[in-house]
Amino acid sequence: MPVDFNGKWELESSENFEDYMKALNIDFATRKIAVQLAQTKVIIQDGDKFEVKTLSTFRNYELMFTVGVEFVEHTKGLDNRVVKALVVWEGDKLVCIQKGEKDKRGWKHWIEGDKLYLFQST
Repeated sequence: MPVDFNGKWELESSENFEDYMKALNIDFATRKIAVQLAQTKVIIQDGDKFEVKTLSTFRNYELMFTVGVEFVEHTKGLDNRVVKALVVWEGDKLVCIQKGEKDKRGWKHWIEGDKLYLFQST
């Protein structure tokens, strides 16, 4: 049985968030704003099907996927890449691998206690 990610979460970002955005060539001003923002994730999970809404006062982002099924993701409003993405379970973590003009990018989400964490890789 997969972990239950359903709920509204105040996101705990990993320490490398600003470095991640810099590696994606996100401009200086946007990076400085983004690291100051509190982000809320609203996750609706039905087994391996997910609808994830990332909400902040700066911009919102929605992502829908099924674990184990590759999909095309347009990171519109973030860094505007078009990638093939695949989300898989690694134990209790959701892990996304993105393939595109720059491979081996992605993220991990996991829950510890009552907090949702995000680690982004470049």
